[in-house]
This record gives sequence, C-alpha cells and structure tokens, in this order.
Amino acid sequence: MGAKVVVAGAGPVGLLLACELRLAGADVVVLDMLTKRTGESRASGIHARTIEILDQRGIAERFLAIGRPLPTGHFSGLRLDFSRFETRYPYALVIVQAAVERLLEQRAAELGVEVQWSVEVTGVQQNADGVAVDVRRPSGTGQIHAAYLVGCDGGRSSVRKAAGIGFPGTPGTVTAIVGDVELHEPPAEQVFMERRERGTFAVFGFEPGWFRVMTTEYDRPSDRDAAVDFDELRRAMVKIAGADFGMHSPRWISRFSDAARQAERYRVGRVLLAGDAAHIHFPSGGQGLNLGLQDAVNLGWKLAAVLAGHAPETLLDTYHTERYPIAERVMQSTRAQVALARPGEHTEALRDVFAGLIKIDDVNHSLGKMIAGLDFRYPIGDGHPMVGRRVPDVDLKTSGGTARLFTLLHAARPVLLELGGTNTLASIAADWPDRVDHISAVAQDNHMPRALVIRPDGYVAWAASSDSDVEASALRSALAAWCGPAKKSQGEPQTLPANETAVR
Repeated sequence: MGAKVVVAGAGPVGLLLACELRLAGADVVVLDMLTKRTGESRASGIHARTIEILDQRGIAERFLAIGRPLPTGHFSGLRLDFSRFETRYPYALVIVQAAVERLLEQRAAELGVEVQWSVEVTGVQQNADGVAVDVRRPSGTGQIHAAYLVGCDGGRSSVRKAAGIGFPGTPGTVTAIVGDVELHEPPAEQVFMERRERGTFAVFGFEPGWFRVMTTEYDRPSDRDAAVDFDELRRAMVKIAGADFGMHSPRWISRFSDAARQAERYRVGRVLLAGDAAHIHFPSGGQGLNLGLQDAVNLGWKLAAVLAGHAPETLLDTYHTERYPIAERVMQSTRAQVALARPGEHTEALRDVFAGLIKIDDVNHSLGKMIAGLDFRYPIGDGHPMVGRRVPDVDLKTSGGTARLFTLLHAARPVLLELGGTNTLASIAADWPDRVDHISAVAQDNHMPRALVIRPDGYVAWAASSDSDVEASALRSALAAWCGPAKKSQGEPQTLPANETAVR
C-alpha cells in the first residue's frame, strides 16, 4: 500500500501532523507542490496553548530559544493582558512562520518523516480499503496508494476540491497588504492597529532593523490573484497613515482579504482536512497558525490509533465534532474584529463602548484566553468539570522523582494518572497494556482530581474527584472510547461518548 498516510502540504500544520503520526509509529509521507521552502515570514507568532502543545512533546525550548515573549495581545487593536494566564507561558511568542516551519522540519527529520517537494495532488479516489492519490511530478503523473489522505494544503486546497467538500462562508470586504520591510523612521511605539479615516495600519518590530507593516482599506475588496508590489504597499500606507515611515528593502509582501470560509466537513471517508484547507479568516489576533497546529495535534493521535487497530474508525468523526466549533468561533471573532475597526461614526461609538468593557479585568481575561486558545472545552461528555478541558502542567512527585505533568505526554500516548500516591487503578490499566501509560504520583496542587485520563493531545477524557467517585465501569468506558477495546474484549464493539455542543 505504500505510506499509510499521505499528508498534502509541508507547511507547519502538515509537518506537525506528520510528527504526531510518526511518534505513534505510523508510516507517513508529506507532499508539497512547491520546489522548496520559500522562507517567507508569513504568520508572526504562536499563542500560549500552542506553546503548551509543543511543551507536551518536549520541543518547546527550541521555539522559546529564538522567539520573543510578548505579554500582551489585542482584540481589534484594543490591548489584552496575557500576563494573568494560568499557564507556564503567559504570553504570545513572536516568531515568524518560516522559523516555525524550519524547527518542525528538523523535528520531522529526526522522526524519519519523508518530505517530497515538487509533487502536486491532482485527484483522489477512495474505497473501503484506502485511497489512491493522483500526483503530478516534474517527471510525469502517477499515483500513491495509502490508507488515508490529509489535506494541509492551504485555503485553495487541491485535496478539499478533489474530495468534493464545500467551502461556504462570507466573501472579502477589505483589501489588506502586509510586508516585511526596513524603516528609516519607525513609530516611537509598536502599533498593533491604528484606525484612521481611510483605513487602519499596523507597524511592529520583529528583529533589530526590520518591521512588519500592514494596511487595511475597507469596502474595497481586491482580486486575490492580483499581483502586489512594494510601491502599492507604500502608497496604501501614505494614504492611510499619512507617511510611509521611510520604508525600504522589502523582504516579503502579500495581499489578502477578510474572506471567511469553513469546510462543510473535515472528514469524508478516508480524506481529512486540517489548517487553512479546513478554514480561512482574517488574521486578527494572530489565531490562524495556532488553530491549524491544534488541528494537527487533535487529529494525529486519533488517526494513528485507528491505523494501529487500537481504536474504531469512528474515533475520526470526533475530529470534526471537536475542531469544527473552535474554527467557527475564531471566524466569528475575526469578523467581529474587522467590524469593530471600520471607519465611521457608528463604529466609533461602538468602539468607545467596547473599549470601556475591555478594561474590565474579567472581560479582558476572557477575550485573551479565547485568542490564546486556552478556554475551550471539547464536547466529550458530562461528569467532572475538568473533562474536555486542557490539563494543567502541575508539578508531580513520582517514584522516580519530581516531574512536570507535560513530560508524561512526550510519547504522545494516553495517560491514566493517579494522584495521591496510591496505585489502586493498576488492574484496570493492565487491560490496555500497549495503549495507556499508568502513572501514580502526588500533585503539588490541591485542586487536581484524584485520578484522570489524559488524551495524547493534553485534554482530559475522564476524571474523578475522590476515591468514592472512582467508578471502575465509567473509567473502563472512557478508556474503551478513546483507546479502543480492552485486551480481554478485543472483539466487542465500542461506542464513543455522546457529543454535545462545545462550550467555553
């Protein structure tokens, strides 16, 4: 059959997905239609939840070593305070997408991931046994046979189109131009977004000597295929800001709009979508790259578990159920931010009201957590309030010494964690010997549950507050739902928990 999973797109989402699959032992090949990596900076940072995910795999330090922490963010240019986040990373990390790709590609190479350049996906046929991926190479056309195909190939995804998946949404209403340039006369302070009569602009530094600048003109949607050059960026900045700040020596320039679209389905049989192939939106708040990377981590362990025969194929349906509402919320957030930035007296009045509200600590904190991806809860089911939420990285004492909880997730395996120093659940864990890591420890945080099941993506699948709440049947059901049938009941059908609407 060849590679068990074909990933189309060697950007950050495709690379992280490939890493997740390889960690779990799955065979994977990554294809990209480009001849090589462009080096374009693109996205400008990663948020707290994404840093946590990288930490859960033991590679966060690589990104922290070259990024710059920024303890603030913004909602349509209105300042948000990230310093109060309940995480080891209460900030956004300023790091360009090109650097993220480079680090993820290094990690993929360490894990043995094969990346093939100059290979374009042109079609796909699937049946109950696998997929035949039509490809075009410089040497000619051909097919790659695999168990699954995942499209991580951007907003114009060839995989999405080949699979016949609709991409409904709202068209663009603005023209935005972004560029990485040098400035002779930069503003005295960073400008996340400043509103003027003819639009908005932003200017903030990346590294000594060069800046990211962006202009947005409203009610003037442009042709997304139209070429854009440095002179157009300068003219737009002068038109909106009244000066070009002495910009020169452009490294990268691009045009985009506020078109917001979402794939109708993230899975059609053996074809799945992640990242911009599944959703596009205006980059307000810097959420897009983070949304895609979190897609990859949600999907990777599930797909690997199905490939290994550890879980039923229906586990893949939870990828759409869990991730679709999150992207839908991000789209609504970015639409709101575009609306809140429009010129005009009515918007000005609305913005004045909103600016007052955002000064309230709880409002600021809530919006900040939403932007950073720290607040949502997956629709895993009722029960303990921690179920469906990300697990905190508490300090633990184990028989082997002290450790942070996130280190337990480096292998990308489910964890049954007993807290309190007892070892009463070992007999239950023994029925999943090759799929669940059972660990007994003492937490240096009195607010943690008595016991919990942590999925490989760091979200709680089951929890009990006390010994009296530890019901063996409920624990077994949770393990069977997310890790497949117990060893002694391999032939018994398993069902997943009923899905509910995602809540914050």
